[in-house]
Amino acid sequence: MSIQYVCRHCGMEMAKINESVLDSWRLGFDILSTEEREEMVNYEDNGNIFVKAICEDCQEALDRNPSYHELDSFIQ
Repeated sequence: MSIQYVCRHCGMEMAKINESVLDSWRLGFDILSTEEREEMVNYEDNGNIFVKAICEDCQEALDRNPSYHELDSFIQ
């Protein structure tokens, strides 16, 4: 089983954790609301988990251009 953190905007893989047993509280999933968890965390049938986050480059672009928050996608 693995957990893969991927940027929600550009698709870049930011991190990958390969563990046989993982606790959601250690990963911080327990502090997410149900809506946040549904939006950010995707579970595959084989046990792998994909987490949508924001990479540093995309966060910098959002910081420089606050109007990008209104867009579904700002990466061309």
